[in-house]
Amino acid sequence: MLFNSLEFLIFFPAVVAAYYLLPHKYRWVLLLAASYYFYMAWKAVYIVLILFSTVVDYLISQRLGSEESEPNRKKLLWLSLFTNLGLLAFFKYFNFFQSNVNVLLGDLGLEYMIPASTFLLPMGISFYTFQTMAYTVDVYNRKIEPEKHPGYFALYVTYFPQLVAGPIERAQNLLHQFRLTQSFDQARVVEGLQQMLWGFFKKMVIADRVSAAVTLAYADPASMDGLSLLLATYLFAFQIYCDFSGYSDIAIGASKVLGIKLMDNFRTPYLSSNISEFWNRWHISLSTWFRDYLYIPLGGNRVVKWRWYYNLMLVFLVSGFWHGANWTFIVWGFLHGSYLVLAIWFKKFNEGLSSALRLNKNLKIKRCINMFITFHLAVLAWIYFRAENVGEGNIVLQKILSFDYSASALKAFFQAYGMNKLLGIMALVIFFVIIDPFMDRVIKQRMSMPTWAKYIVYPVLAALILLAGSFGKVDFIYFQF
Repeated sequence: MLFNSLEFLIFFPAVVAAYYLLPHKYRWVLLLAASYYFYMAWKAVYIVLILFSTVVDYLISQRLGSEESEPNRKKLLWLSLFTNLGLLAFFKYFNFFQSNVNVLLGDLGLEYMIPASTFLLPMGISFYTFQTMAYTVDVYNRKIEPEKHPGYFALYVTYFPQLVAGPIERAQNLLHQFRLTQSFDQARVVEGLQQMLWGFFKKMVIADRVSAAVTLAYADPASMDGLSLLLATYLFAFQIYCDFSGYSDIAIGASKVLGIKLMDNFRTPYLSSNISEFWNRWHISLSTWFRDYLYIPLGGNRVVKWRWYYNLMLVFLVSGFWHGANWTFIVWGFLHGSYLVLAIWFKKFNEGLSSALRLNKNLKIKRCINMFITFHLAVLAWIYFRAENVGEGNIVLQKILSFDYSASALKAFFQAYGMNKLLGIMALVIFFVIIDPFMDRVIKQRMSMPTWAKYIVYPVLAALILLAGSFGKVDFIYFQF
């Protein structure tokens, strides 16, 4: 089931009404049933995978809680990791390895070809497997006690607002909230609905409207000019941000309506002044997951310098591969890892340059320059994230950097998509860029909005959704991951 669908607009109010009418002790049953239904509305048979993962990790965590032998505890941990990563590897990466091995076999002159898998990629598998792995690791490290109640644990794995695209929640934050008695709080419910409205605006008005123009340019980049590809790449930067952060806002807002707090997942990442800050603001639940369960166990920055660089590069290569079974995502991860390593290498040089240019005396100008550079480094990496393959990504980059820009070619791109539509999209993006930092502070409750402003802003957002929103049930980009 998609958030941006008629089914969800019926499903969610029904769940909320039943949730507050039911006695507290039965609410977990309702949420669990609603979560299974929410997932099965996409493809019912794949609920078996979630049930299997849930049962395995529940039983292993119970054994981990009672087992004293360290060798046995490690075996249990590895069994959990093998099970979850095995499911992920088969359904998400089998065809990637199959196609690359077949190419290698062909290069070696061998005629045998490994057949491809015909299974669909289960929606949300990357998210719920990472969530359950984090739980098992935390139980193994004795950071948390294993959840005894199988129903509450199953709800932790499948809680519908964040099931298919996060945030990837930790048990420490989410599990205990299912036991709290939540009364209907009008102010909290309104805040949740307002955050959902902002998420729907980002998804339906910005992301979905921008996607058609981006698809037109990236469908055949060889036939496009550099200026059109540059414009499409900028638009994609806002498409993917609005698409994914829009999902997160809807998920967090929906959960807030139910009285359950989910972690923040985005904090205006394009206002970051360096790549490290960018990753503290973008997909926070995933970046902190990799920090806590891969980067720190590898030694983090508490190692010799070459090993520190290795740790950074490995984490971002794995992060890229997590996003998809395509070399383009690995290139994307490599670029971000390289940005961080180069920032460490040139730290003293950058500090000296800032001092020579006297930027340290004007920190606002320095931050603006750094924000401009950081944003464009992220945009450069987005080229490979969006391209169908590395070759097409190279074509896009080559054409953009050639500076062989043609006004007539750009005009042809506008005409191909629709002059008025593209100008309207650009106007909406500019409107979003202006209002996004303000809305982010309001939604995160770092700033209060005057009552009179609420009567203007939220009706305007609702009107824009009705008038300019895309109602074609377009999938969220991160559903494919």
